Amino acid sequence: MKKPFLIQKHSVAAALLVAAVAAPFALHAQSGPSSGSKTAGMDHSASDAKMNMQSMMKENNEKMAAVPMTGNADVDFAQMMRIHHQGAIDMAKSLLRDGKDPQMLKMAKDIISAQKKEIAVLDAFLARNSKAASGSAKTR
Repeated sequence: MKKPFLIQKHSVAAALLVAAVAAPFALHAQSGPSSGSKTAGMDHSASDAKMNMQSMMKENNEKMAAVPMTGNADVDFAQMMRIHHQGAIDMAKSLLRDGKDPQMLKMAKDIISAQKKEIAVLDAFLARNSKAASGSAKTR
């Protein structure tokens, strides 16, 4: 009976983590047309960026929701964070493609670098621990 609660608890925690990372990007995407645009009515880049960020967030949330929980908090955390970090990389790449603000562009580059390093650590951990986790999930 406790397992559904654990799944719910992990799903909520993962969703909160995604929202925390996405909030600055969502705010940036919601800002209006840049002052350099020809006319506000003809600039669709802000709404396109917003839709792109929203679809990335939706896809990332669906991926995390589809991950079966093992009951091993370390493995479950690593599985979810790997997806979460890849989502941050995807969003940062989107910003590099569409963004204009130098501070946000630098942040996007820093995020890509940091998240790639952390994904490597998560991948190594999962490679070492995924067999043990799948075995423990079967016994629960």
